[in-house]
Amino acid sequence: MDDIVAVTLFRHGLTEENKRKAYLGWNDSPLCQEEAEALSFYSFPSQSYDLFVSSDLNRSLSTLELLFGETAPIVLSELREMNFGIFEGKTYAELKNVNEYEQWLRNYFTYAPPQGESFQQFAERVDQGWEKVKEFVLQQGYQRPFIMTHGGVIRYLLNKYSNEEKEFWDWEVPHSAGWILKFTREGLRRGERCISLQAVTLTENGIG
Repeated sequence: MDDIVAVTLFRHGLTEENKRKAYLGWNDSPLCQEEAEALSFYSFPSQSYDLFVSSDLNRSLSTLELLFGETAPIVLSELREMNFGIFEGKTYAELKNVNEYEQWLRNYFTYAPPQGESFQQFAERVDQGWEKVKEFVLQQGYQRPFIMTHGGVIRYLLNKYSNEEKEFWDWEVPHSAGWILKFTREGLRRGERCISLQAVTLTENGIG
């Protein structure tokens, strides 16, 4: 149906820093070898989607290329993960006795990590990226955009636009998986919640 826009939000593959459970925001990290090998098993036709968008961080771009080959995505820095500031690259074990970290855990939505972003700053940035995607979709008539991004970005967008209302941390967003949000074109333009939601994973036949 021409009136329906199906937006796929997909999280990048597991990285070396993810593997050791370190905070990974604006810092980057290569996909771990076993993940890259697993992703390279898949090769999906890029024609399944009519617009590709990605975070500018290499872990997103690498995952996109492994899955689809050359796609010439629109690259948006606004779709980066949260900037964790001085917590970047550190694990819970390394941070658990740091006062600023304890404050952040207690006040995640109001306290900004030193040299990092507050949740409000993160949300405003992601909103700007989403508006850019909407502009591309609505002006050019795209129906099947694919967005390769990060766990925090996807949780935020699900929290705001899903037809299922959950708390931010209740959304499960594993690596190399995602969600399809279907909107009416008018509903997307107005900033309404989606009309249907589907979790997606990698299969031999595609993403579904």
